[in-house]
Amino acid sequence: MIFSVQFKTRWADFDANIHMRHTAYNDYAAELRLRFFKKHNITIQDFTNENVGPILFEENTKFLREIHMGEDITVNLKVVGLSSKGERWKIQHEVFNQAGNLSAIITVYGAWLDLTKRKLTVPPVKFQQIFSEAEKTPEFKEILLKN
Repeated sequence: MIFSVQFKTRWADFDANIHMRHTAYNDYAAELRLRFFKKHNITIQDFTNENVGPILFEENTKFLREIHMGEDITVNLKVVGLSSKGERWKIQHEVFNQAGNLSAIITVYGAWLDLTKRKLTVPPVKFQQIFSEAEKTPEFKEILLKN
């Protein structure tokens, strides 16, 4: 099942053209990822206890349709790619306007960071499972790491 959340947009999300400002899309995608972790019983305290946290290498947003002031939006999460031990991941978010029309596609490429060593790491099993069990895109493929 696809993980999605409906958000009520805020006045601060919009620009002088009376449509959603470009960075607001990415803010909602980031909020969705935190809610995805929480739904899978991973909290900020778990990041601290496990000494690991998610980081992003790339974030790409493709804008398809305007979202106007006052519209609610729905954002989802699907996995595009995952390395064999879950240390690297690629996620896609689709942002839908209030009418249900696809308005943006956000793709993020990230990994897990050891918070003490400040180096990439293989996450604990609990963290690995959340992406391996998530909805996959039709284009899903394994992320191959160079040794």
